[in-house]
Amino acid sequence: MKIETKVNLALIIIFIFGILINGVLLSNVLEQKTQKEIHSKAMTLMALNNSIGEYTNKRLQPLLIKKMEENPNIFIPEAISSFSVREIFGTFRSNPGYADYFYKDATLNPTNLRDKADDFETEIINRFRLSESNKTSLSGYRTILGTKLYYTAKPFSINNKSCLRCHTTPEKAPKSQLAIYGTENGFGWKLNEILGIQIIYIPAEQIIEYAHRLFVIIIGIITMIFAAMVITVNLFLKRAILKRIKKIARVVNQVSIGNLHVNLDKQKTDEIGNVAESFYRMKSSLEIAMGMLSNKKP
Repeated sequence: MKIETKVNLALIIIFIFGILINGVLLSNVLEQKTQKEIHSKAMTLMALNNSIGEYTNKRLQPLLIKKMEENPNIFIPEAISSFSVREIFGTFRSNPGYADYFYKDATLNPTNLRDKADDFETEIINRFRLSESNKTSLSGYRTILGTKLYYTAKPFSINNKSCLRCHTTPEKAPKSQLAIYGTENGFGWKLNEILGIQIIYIPAEQIIEYAHRLFVIIIGIITMIFAAMVITVNLFLKRAILKRIKKIARVVNQVSIGNLHVNLDKQKTDEIGNVAESFYRMKSSLEIAMGMLSNKKP
C-alpha cells in the first residue's frame, strides 16, 4: 500500500471519528441549551402568573370579599386569584404569536370544570401527592393535537383557612357561587393538601427545529473544515514529501544500474534533504571506489 493511500486512510478515519464525536457533543450541547431556553420562558410566565395571583390576593380580594360579605347573593369571581390569572393569560394568548401557549390550574376536584385535570395532568398531581421526590416542579414534553409542547408544573394547595370557606361544603359556600358553579364540584378540599398543579405549556417545535437546523449548519462547517484539512495535508504530502522521495528513488535506481553520472538537485535542509545528502556522499564514495578499481586493472 502506498504511503499516500495509508495517509489518506488515516485521515479518513480521523475525519469520521472527529465528525461523530463532534456531532454527539454538539447535539448534547444544543439539546441542553434548547431545553434551558424553553424552561426559562416557562418559568418566566409562571412567575408572572404567580405575581398576578399574589396581587389579586393582597390588593383586590380584600375589597371584593367585603362587597360579597355585604351582599351574600353576589359572587365576584375576580376575587379568586386563579380566575384572574386565567383571564389575564387568556388575554395574553389573544396575541397570535402566543396562541399556542397554555396555562391551567389543573385540579382533581375543581369548582370550574374548565380546570379539571386530564389523565396526563392527573398523573403529575399524583406524583406530587405520593412525594416520590422533593422536587417543587416537574417538566417535560407532551403532544396535544399533533403539537409538541414543553410543560412545567408546580403543585398548589390551600394554606389559608379563609380560602376554604368556598370549598368545604356547599352549605358554607356563597349562594352566588352555587348559582354559577353548582353544588357538585369544588368541595371537600383540605388545608395543606395538594389539590392540583399550576401547569404551563409552551410550543417547543419551532425552537427544536431551529436547534436541528443549527446542528446541521455547524456540522456542515466542521465537515468542510475537516475536508479542507484533508486536501491541504494531501497537497503538502505530495509536494513536500512524495515528489522529492520519487526524485531520489529515480536517481537511486539509475545509480543501481551503473549510471553514476546522474545527480540530485539541491535539497532542503530537512530530513529528506539529509537522506539525499547521505546518498550523494555514498554515490561519491562509490565513484571513487570504482575509479580505484579501474586504475588497478592491467
